[in-house]
Amino acid sequence: MEAIRIGMHFSTRPRELYLIGIGTGHSVAPAMHNYIAKSLQLPWTFRTKECSTIEECMNLLRSDICAGASVTMPYKGEILGELNEVDELARTLAACNTVCVYHTTTGRKLMGTNVDWCGISGSLLEASIKQPLPSRKTALVIGAGGAARAALYALSSQLGCHHVYILNRDENEVLGLKRDVDKHYDSPPHITHVRSIKDAQALLTPAYIIGTVPDSEPVTAEEKLLKILLTEFLGRSEKGVLLDMCYKPRRTRHIILGQSYKWRTVEGTHVIGHQAERQWRAWVGDDGLQIPDKQGMWKCLQQAANESMIVNPRPDRGGISVI
Repeated sequence: MEAIRIGMHFSTRPRELYLIGIGTGHSVAPAMHNYIAKSLQLPWTFRTKECSTIEECMNLLRSDICAGASVTMPYKGEILGELNEVDELARTLAACNTVCVYHTTTGRKLMGTNVDWCGISGSLLEASIKQPLPSRKTALVIGAGGAARAALYALSSQLGCHHVYILNRDENEVLGLKRDVDKHYDSPPHITHVRSIKDAQALLTPAYIIGTVPDSEPVTAEEKLLKILLTEFLGRSEKGVLLDMCYKPRRTRHIILGQSYKWRTVEGTHVIGHQAERQWRAWVGDDGLQIPDKQGMWKCLQQAANESMIVNPRPDRGGISVI
């Protein structure tokens, strides 16, 4: 499935890109995106915008100065019905994290796509080079929301994982996830909802584990059970790669737990970097676009992440790394 529509409108005049959603102030992405704009010699500025309603999001997107946007929680699903066009990837994942601006003979249009999946697959592939993986390509996803759908797509379409285990408190959410996957995938991965120690013990060790939920201390009996089930997989002799899409704090509880069991871990900030180039291709409309200074881009992202740890090293809840 191709996310990028060739021929998007872009301007060499000053324009703005936005991160729209709730809780955008914690994002480490603006410095990186502004560095990319400068490297592309575009007078564009990336800004975070706190939007309390979907109407506020759309007002920003419809302004003439807007060149595009990243969309974060809680609007990734809701915004699909507000755009002029939604591509196949956004429909498959039931979520939009990137809005592009283009022009037709009838006027200015907004199109939604999703590039979360390539941030996930890029992060896992990078880590896999240095980490021997279990021979069977199975995976485990923590959560069953929008980020979990992007994780499933990356695992099944890019990494060859045809069997995916789900750790999630709510069975109805998992059933909804299965329905969406069966509806949109030509060859859907087999999904197993892991609900007990007995279930976990009967399953293979996953090559990849992806956390898609905010970072918080388990409180309820259901939350504590999920941690026990995760530990059942982590404690085996075979080791894989654990990616936590939550990046606030950078060293989440899942990251710390994975490292204690000698798994190779990947912080959520890597997802932001690995999806940046495809996101800029969507905004600029150049399918062949290459970021001129990727090393500088990664250095800028790392610096922003380091500074965020100093400002607020351990908030109560984390942000999902969607941009």
